[in-house]
Amino acid sequence: MTAGIAPLPAALAEPTVPVRRSWIALLFSANLGVWMAFFTPIQVLLPNQVELIDPANKEAMFGWVTALGALAAVIANPLAGALSDRTSPRLGGRDYGRRHVWTFSSAILGAVSLAILGQQRTIVGVAVCWIAAQVCFNAALATLTAAIPDRVPVAQRGGVSGWVGIPQSLGLVVGAVLVTAIFTENKAGYYAVAVAVLILALPFALLTPDDPLPRTHRPRAPLLAGLWISPRRHPDFAWAWGTRFLVQVGNALGTLYLLYFLQDGVGYHDPEGGLLVLILIYTAGMMATAVVAGRLSDRSGRRKVFVIWSGVIMAVAAVLLAVWPLWATAVVAAVLLGAGYGVYLAVDAALITQVLPRATDRGKDLGVINIANSAPQVLGPAMSAPIVVHLGGYPTLYALTAVVTLLGSVFVVRIRSVA
Repeated sequence: MTAGIAPLPAALAEPTVPVRRSWIALLFSANLGVWMAFFTPIQVLLPNQVELIDPANKEAMFGWVTALGALAAVIANPLAGALSDRTSPRLGGRDYGRRHVWTFSSAILGAVSLAILGQQRTIVGVAVCWIAAQVCFNAALATLTAAIPDRVPVAQRGGVSGWVGIPQSLGLVVGAVLVTAIFTENKAGYYAVAVAVLILALPFALLTPDDPLPRTHRPRAPLLAGLWISPRRHPDFAWAWGTRFLVQVGNALGTLYLLYFLQDGVGYHDPEGGLLVLILIYTAGMMATAVVAGRLSDRSGRRKVFVIWSGVIMAVAAVLLAVWPLWATAVVAAVLLGAGYGVYLAVDAALITQVLPRATDRGKDLGVINIANSAPQVLGPAMSAPIVVHLGGYPTLYALTAVVTLLGSVFVVRIRSVA
């Protein structure tokens, strides 16, 4: 070590010790709870609730509710990440970690928001409660996402990201089974998801280490000003954000109206049951590829080639839905989408952690990246509703999905600092 230079505190140092399986399992569990809270309402509970309230305008009203929630997510995620970067709680003369206090409180408040959401009988009430839930769960997601660069060495991040990526679809499967097979009444479904969030997410905050941040090392830039990351100074970060944004726009276009697609486009006799089957197939495909691809990426040291081919596979699946809107085609597309998205989530997440500008701002920078996940949920309804209703219907929607997804994966070649 160079004389006169103080070592970085543990909270900011680059991790070198591999994380244990128990730590990965608890992070997996916490992510499972949060993603259940995100996707189960969007795919099952909210569409049913909106249809009961306003059946004649269900597409437009559902689009508005999800778009407003996504807009709240766009704001909440980077702000919560930035605040967690600056958090230095101290109690009884002891310093506590900067992330877990946010994970713990956000999970509790988010569960309360879901419980209240289940009682709403107006579109305005649904929108307000969904916004509150989105704010809370995005704050939790910001701190959980930062756990990987905080504690996982670069050579282990692909595999860990694969495990952490699986809950994005598995959460929907578990949630869908919970609310369609066990708690079939809509209000009970919301309560069940709220309880599941607490059971799954709180142990990570209570049982895993969280290094305290000395107050002398907190970010000094003003909170709001620090949210801007110059694309000129950090071009690789900008390209990572842009490519993630495009792929997630494609994901939003392709999944937002899936229940209605089965109902009105395919004419499937049991759309809710069909949706569950497709989700199970999709999840199986994703679980089969995520961890394997992440580990292969770790061993080879290459990220971009995996991202590109994952986008190609997902684009092919979207083309199949556009050309042949049949149940059999939907099953094949679910396999391809799951396999491609599993590779993408694991490897692209690892790639992103390698282009973060500063260790002091990991939470904020990943929060900015997460805008690329949530902003498409605003654009998705705004683009999907007029396409489905006025501009060619589901074939046009899925053709656009293919184009956007392919562009997002191919442009990853512009990232220079990662192989």
